[in-house]
Amino acid sequence: MTRRMPTPRTPRPSPNRSAASLIGAGLLILAAGCTELSELNPQSESILDIFRQPSPAEAVNDAQNPYDADKRARGTLLLATADFASEPLYVELFVTGMSDTEASVRAASCKALARNGGPTHAPLMIKALADPDVGVRAEAARALQRIHSPDAILPLINALREPDSANPTQTAEDEPEVRAEAALALGQYRRANVLQALIAALRDSRLAVNRNTLASLRTLTGQDFGYDPGAWLAWLDSTSSPFAGAAVYLYPAYNRDWRWYEYFPFVPKPPVEAASTPAGLPIRPQ
Repeated sequence: MTRRMPTPRTPRPSPNRSAASLIGAGLLILAAGCTELSELNPQSESILDIFRQPSPAEAVNDAQNPYDADKRARGTLLLATADFASEPLYVELFVTGMSDTEASVRAASCKALARNGGPTHAPLMIKALADPDVGVRAEAARALQRIHSPDAILPLINALREPDSANPTQTAEDEPEVRAEAALALGQYRRANVLQALIAALRDSRLAVNRNTLASLRTLTGQDFGYDPGAWLAWLDSTSSPFAGAAVYLYPAYNRDWRWYEYFPFVPKPPVEAASTPAGLPIRPQ
């Protein structure tokens, strides 16, 4: 008589093993997105270490690393959003970064000074509008949205101007990203030449420039004639007070949607800013 072997019973997992399985599954999911997660802490050596943000001391050391430009840029960006970054010691670090040999560090320093500097740093931003790197020029134009200086008007107008083959010697900006940011920065200056430059920029070949130009024209005048330069010029010729309906200029605030991993309670959340007036903008009407 053949003896039947008993069917093996599947062991029931213990609570500890179940928890370990869930954690393991979670880590696998996190590992699948490791490229995106590495932005949190690029120096991490493990999955769990990814979520540890560098300390202020580590960020300072990275920002001054003489051998690694990536660390200098990342350290500068980390310091830029710190509560203490407006202290003179850190502002001087950002000023030094503006002359770094690497474009990524110069761009990060522009962003840091925009958040923590003031009108005295406008000359650095104006100089950066002529930087050979487009990323630095774009950050300089964004910085001048947050820092008010009449000395920046003409450089911003030049940065707004699209190259014209009929006038190749005229100062202009090749990159539409820079022109679009310059258009927004000019919205804080109630000057006749600014209006003329913005109306001319409505003819720009890129929609992003047109859109930002129209936003600045609305802020400066309280009027809205759309993307029609002729209508704007006709209105300008008909009024002696083009800025009578001007609104208070607010620089664009940085906000973005949360990424999937930022819903975990132990992950740092993205910075959220409120729109405000540029540093140095007069309180009384210009």
